[in-house]
Amino acid sequence: MNRTLPVVRLRVPTDEDAVAWHRVFDHPDVMAFHGGRSAELSVYEELTARQRKHDAELGFCLWTMLDEDGRVIGFTGAQPWPQPWGPAGEIEIGWRLGREHWGRGYVTAAALMTLERLREAGVPSVVALVNARNARSIAVTRRLGMRLAETFTTPESEQQGHCYRLDL
Repeated sequence: MNRTLPVVRLRVPTDEDAVAWHRVFDHPDVMAFHGGRSAELSVYEELTARQRKHDAELGFCLWTMLDEDGRVIGFTGAQPWPQPWGPAGEIEIGWRLGREHWGRGYVTAAALMTLERLREAGVPSVVALVNARNARSIAVTRRLGMRLAETFTTPESEQQGHCYRLDL
């Protein structure tokens, strides 16, 4: 990578972060590969609560991502794969960023921090499941050194996806 990555900070999601995530992700471009629109606030409330539990039990979660001014701009981190299909039992790295912050390197910086934290926690490998049309997220997987391991079709939306892997 040839550019300097921005300052980014990660924290365990708070109750208030559910509201922030709901607001930050409420853009059609952000949600294009996640149903097209922001989920209800209750979904983010459950998600942030689940992430606090993951952090307490596993030492990692989907952390709230803060910019250099301390503003919530998205999330990144890892969690056990949550779906009944796909890479059961594996740890998934993931990210989502507010539209106004795209193209500045925040996700790459935060994902690299996530990989370091996962190594410290003793996680042997991670997967990233990405919609096959999501060029931005595919580019992040490449910057992280992940390799395409398989392609799949999601059961719910019947979208084509890629499963990337990285040994830590």
